[in-house]
Amino acid sequence: MFKKLIFEMGSNGRSGCSLPKIDVPEVNISQLIPEKFQRKKAARLPQVSEFDVVRHFINLSTLNHHVDKGFYPLGSCTMKYNPKINEETQGLKGFSALHPHQPDATVQGALQLLYELAEYLCQVSGLAAVTLQPSAGAHGELTGLMMIKAYHEAQGGNRKIVLIPDSAHGTNPASVTIAGLQAVQIKSNAQGLVDLEDLKAHLNNETAALMLTNPNTLGIFETQVAEISRLVHKAGALLYMDGANLNALLGIVRPGDLGFDVVHFNLHKTFSTPHGGGGPGAGPVGVSERIRSFLPSPCVKKEKHGFTRTCEFSESIGKVSAFYGNFSILVRAYTYIRMLGATGLRQVSEGALINANYLLALLRDFYDLPYTRTPMHEFVLSGDRQKKFGVKTLDIAKRLLDYGVHAPTVYFPLIVSEALMIEPTETESKETLEQFADLLIKIAQEAEQTPELLKEAPVTTPVSRLNEALAARNLNVRYLFSD
Repeated sequence: MFKKLIFEMGSNGRSGCSLPKIDVPEVNISQLIPEKFQRKKAARLPQVSEFDVVRHFINLSTLNHHVDKGFYPLGSCTMKYNPKINEETQGLKGFSALHPHQPDATVQGALQLLYELAEYLCQVSGLAAVTLQPSAGAHGELTGLMMIKAYHEAQGGNRKIVLIPDSAHGTNPASVTIAGLQAVQIKSNAQGLVDLEDLKAHLNNETAALMLTNPNTLGIFETQVAEISRLVHKAGALLYMDGANLNALLGIVRPGDLGFDVVHFNLHKTFSTPHGGGGPGAGPVGVSERIRSFLPSPCVKKEKHGFTRTCEFSESIGKVSAFYGNFSILVRAYTYIRMLGATGLRQVSEGALINANYLLALLRDFYDLPYTRTPMHEFVLSGDRQKKFGVKTLDIAKRLLDYGVHAPTVYFPLIVSEALMIEPTETESKETLEQFADLLIKIAQEAEQTPELLKEAPVTTPVSRLNEALAARNLNVRYLFSD
């Protein structure tokens, strides 16, 4: 087992690089950096060879689980494979070496890419216009809600209530609060769909919007969406679709055709860009014609003689991100769309639906299934059956780590007891799905026969089970030298 930190390696004078002699006049550092920001003593950096550095970080990388290393069935997060062609294109010098303040005439290719990506997302969603600025899905939620708020203010209203089903994506209430609005929960019915009677009871002249995740976090398509749209718009409110589960709809259903006014796109979920670690990310937002004028400015506009960055919207909420968002992520998403085309995008969703339902068919006899409607791209099991043997869903998740598979989302959505939320995505093979099902079946048997084994899991990972509450409250992430 690789245990030493890089600070504990090396010796004085050892070096992993050889720099040329300086060929420009030396400058006194104090002339460039104010004294209050200067170190009083040199940094304690490890003195190691290049080989030691490479080996150290390669060893560290193998301790982490990631989608390139093994199956990652994280429900609602769509942890699909990121094609390496995406990395090749975003790394092209014509993209990676650009400066955002370059004149438009020198960045026509980049502007064309941004313009066309927005157009593609409009086609996918059936919406009138798209902003590429938001830096993540939740940032896209906030941007959409800011536009909704501005729209109602322009109408002379004071609508502050945003209705959120209890089957919604988890970030919705936080985004509503940050936008200065108030979240109110709507119940689901016995089929896992929005309870229309509860929705009707909450719609009034204070309602700004309904935020609907469709398919919802149970993986179930909201079949009443046409009626929901009619009720919401009749009440003078707007309809927002959380695009977290858009991977189920590509080429099959367009949110704009269902009556949605705002949709955010999680490029890291649906369009194969990197996911996790706090960034980089991208969460473009599409809108219907009625709130187009509130989009963030500026945007890319197609002129007769090329592309410009002068596009402004008359009632814009202003910038929500520096420049045009995370450009390299947008290049990756553009590559993905162009590589697949319209037919390929539909096949993405068809594959996701087939994989999820095949996996459910393999597992439904071994775990409880609280909602029995045919799901789309993901499904939610319950560990209540295993709980009778003293085994919690958390124990099942930890045991999966011993077998080299990342655990699915657990304890969400909250309306399912001991929830196991599983999304295989379209990029996993039939063999991988069957292996994963075999593992969950084996763990279900272990829960019945040797429950203590699960309570001690994981035992094969670099770090055993942590006290997560204690770790969150007592962070220890800094290396301290012994002397």
